[in-house]
Amino acid sequence: MTVLADRHNLDTEIAPSDQKADTYVSLIKRLSTQSVEKHFDAYADIDWDSKEMSVDQDDPRWILRNGELDPLGTTAWYKDLDDKTASRIGLHMVAMKMKIGLQFEGVLKRGLLGFAAKLPNNSPEFRYCYHEVIEEAQHSLMFQEFVNRTGLDVPGLSGMDEFGANTVVQLGRRFPPLFFFFVLGGEDPIDFVQRKALRSDADIHPLLERIMRIHVTEEARHLSFARNYLKKNVPNLDPIRRQALAMGIPAILGSMAQLMMQAPSHVVKTYEIPKEVVKEAYGSDIHRQNTLASLAKVRKLTNELGLINPVSIQIWKRFGIWDEPK
Repeated sequence: MTVLADRHNLDTEIAPSDQKADTYVSLIKRLSTQSVEKHFDAYADIDWDSKEMSVDQDDPRWILRNGELDPLGTTAWYKDLDDKTASRIGLHMVAMKMKIGLQFEGVLKRGLLGFAAKLPNNSPEFRYCYHEVIEEAQHSLMFQEFVNRTGLDVPGLSGMDEFGANTVVQLGRRFPPLFFFFVLGGEDPIDFVQRKALRSDADIHPLLERIMRIHVTEEARHLSFARNYLKKNVPNLDPIRRQALAMGIPAILGSMAQLMMQAPSHVVKTYEIPKEVVKEAYGSDIHRQNTLASLAKVRKLTNELGLINPVSIQIWKRFGIWDEPK
């Protein structure tokens, strides 16, 4: 079993050093080396059948007690629920987001394979992409295993979401920069939420904690690759593709952030959560600040790459994800 550091000591993204010799290529090679030296297996590195890892729908640790992590827990409606119902809603939320996460990673894997298929021989990105595909497959295994053990039959993406996913997959071959912004749009928000939870004093179920720790450790590499790929390649795009990128980024980020940061519609429907409660929770200042913070890194990157202009900024504002650069 691969050993993880303590809960509050989390791996960070790797960036090129200040040394001239540490180029983009050497960074990619370091990421590949780390994937060999520190990787996880969904079944070898989680003791699924141990007593402490068992999942009980009535376990009070699923209750949404920390409003900073999910503002639904701050509403009077939720606080008035009996503990069993509150626990089951909390667990259902986790299970749904695990299901959405594994489906997002399915899109990511297919897009990465399409991207890698067009790389030339001796490309360092080829090896790294296959390491990432393997790691994402392990994540999908542990996410689905968690869902199975909840006893909840959570649905997948809607038909429209599936159509959009198939479109995104093609970007890996046809327009890699927009594809990697899609990667950041899905990974940055969930990475933000998981790191915030792990650094909090919340009483987290040990199975959920183990899954999150594995996920953020390996996602640090994945996020590093996506960001550095964009820094290297976006400056070389022609004006037409730069404008297409500038317009597409906020639409992707806005949609992905809503998917990752709000209560899934299936949970709202299953527990008959009133519309005004949903609006209270996810129209709150806490939720807005969390959403803005979850996209802070990718928004900063977009600005640094010169992809913010008077037209695109209106799309950022329309999706409610614009925040003036600090």
